[in-house]
Amino acid sequence: MLEGLRVASQNWIGRTIMAVVMGVIVVSFAIWGVGDVFRGMTSQRLAKVGSGEVTVEQFRTAFQDDLRRIQQRLRRAVTAEEAHKAGMDLQVLERLITDVSLDQKARQLGLAQSDEATQRMIANEKAFQTAGKFDAEKFKAIARDAGFTERSFLADQKTAYLRKTLTDLVIAAVEPPKLMIEAIHRFRNEARSVDYFVLPVSAAGAAATPSDEELKKYFDEREQTFRAKEYRKLTVLEVSPASVAKPADVADAEARKLYDEVKAKRFGAPEKREVRQLVFKTDAEAQAALAKLKGGADIDALAAELKRNPKDVDLGFVEQRDFGDAKVGAAVFALPQPGVTEPVTTAFGAVISVVKKISPAITTKTYEQVAEQLKGEVAQGKAAPEVRRLHEAVEDQRASGKPLAEAAAAVGLKTRVIDAVDDAGAGKDGKALDVPAGADLLKAAFASDIGVDNETVATRDGGYVWFEVNGVDPARQKTFEEVKGAVAEAMRAENAQKALAAKADEIAAKIKGGQSLDDAAKALGLEVKRATDVKRAQRPDFATNTIVQFFEVAPGGSGSVSVDGGKLIFVVKDAQTPPFDPNSIESRTIAEQLKPALQNDLLEQYVGGLEKTLNVEINEKALRQATGGEKEQ
Repeated sequence: MLEGLRVASQNWIGRTIMAVVMGVIVVSFAIWGVGDVFRGMTSQRLAKVGSGEVTVEQFRTAFQDDLRRIQQRLRRAVTAEEAHKAGMDLQVLERLITDVSLDQKARQLGLAQSDEATQRMIANEKAFQTAGKFDAEKFKAIARDAGFTERSFLADQKTAYLRKTLTDLVIAAVEPPKLMIEAIHRFRNEARSVDYFVLPVSAAGAAATPSDEELKKYFDEREQTFRAKEYRKLTVLEVSPASVAKPADVADAEARKLYDEVKAKRFGAPEKREVRQLVFKTDAEAQAALAKLKGGADIDALAAELKRNPKDVDLGFVEQRDFGDAKVGAAVFALPQPGVTEPVTTAFGAVISVVKKISPAITTKTYEQVAEQLKGEVAQGKAAPEVRRLHEAVEDQRASGKPLAEAAAAVGLKTRVIDAVDDAGAGKDGKALDVPAGADLLKAAFASDIGVDNETVATRDGGYVWFEVNGVDPARQKTFEEVKGAVAEAMRAENAQKALAAKADEIAAKIKGGQSLDDAAKALGLEVKRATDVKRAQRPDFATNTIVQFFEVAPGGSGSVSVDGGKLIFVVKDAQTPPFDPNSIESRTIAEQLKPALQNDLLEQYVGGLEKTLNVEINEKALRQATGGEKEQ
């Protein structure tokens, strides 16, 4: 199992590592030879790993378990074909091969664990606890749901713990290199000042009106752009908390209670405090600093005396949830007025916080303004039993062979007809339609056909949508006469952009040749603006691709980038990066964020080398049969 690898694959770093793992398999095939890898297999052996093996039954069980978990998370059916396209079968197989490889290495090293030690570790697992104590019945239920007896589950957990012991030894003491941390620090914190102006589309001049021959040629070269999409006529029935809820039945007292719970977060601004913070390696250092602060010392002066980076000390105005350590946040917001907290022990050391100012919570909407909205939410929360009842009633009617409209009428519901919708949820006029279950329903509807009895589609709020495909208007190529106006507009826009790009290139060349940005803007009657403290991070005044371009040129350099309304011409005036402090909170945080990726990288390399040593062989035919890609003979 090596659950750590599976959990890691839920974030971008983990997915990158899994991609590398798949690459190792492909490279291994190239090195060892595909023919040799797939020889000497039995029909029940999916992979040979040294003296061990992965059987077809083991793979099928693991594959179905993963598929079931994904379906529960997505709240819809996922076919084996979809899972295969996503590479899930290879990921499951690699995990099983890894398990067998690590098991053999653990035995080779003489690693062992007693039943008593395994039982103690299981008892400490939160998954098997209720109210902080081991729950034997919960343990048995989990084992049973996983297809194990109590004894076999104990044995399975023992081998899993031994694998973890081995992998922990492999990645022990792994620390990110200082050079890597500094590189990330520079990437994140480099700040640039940029002068710029926006060259409007009108600056390129009016484009000439194209002739019919030019339009026809443009159409012929891009006719796929002017295709009519496929449209489908659907009959849908939605039964969800939102569709069956009765807000009028909710009492004011219930809605007001919800309002009191969420008003600071949803209908206003929570309390914020201006905070300075110092972190000390030892409690003794923290107590000495606390004595100075309580004696009247200024924390900024103390920070300068201790040679601390001001950016690490001044947190600005923060909410309680902004603190990485909840204990520190609780201490800061427990102060009744501005002052200094007692030292709080954290993973980084003892933390002393000083509250400079307090900004009270603000409520921007009264209960009366949001009462109807909150009553709807309360009603939806109570609607689950009625949703289940109606679901069973509709399914009973459908089981008797009734069309969807008749089944709905029999239980007091009405279907809705969507006359024409494309696979993106738009009607023939291009406007978005209200489609229950959104993209999930559209995907199912366009994979179905007229007359097919379809599975229900789950809604995100725990409801259901039934649907029938009543008609299909196939995709087709539109004629030139149908789209002549659209062709003319597309050609005009394209020509305008080309002319604008040429004009921008001409101006950029003059600036690179020595003309100042101010002179270039003045000649066009445009205003130069300055953006300061531009970092590689989102900001409201520039799109991400614009910020990327600002960092593509060296300080003093110029460039241009397309923006809404024209071309942005810019010059990077200067660039500054704050000094790197390997002991700052930011550097430690970067190190903690990097560590899992480095550990996974090292572990991937170790497992890859181990599998190569064990001469892994895979039965490709058995793999296709196990995933339904080929019928068994």
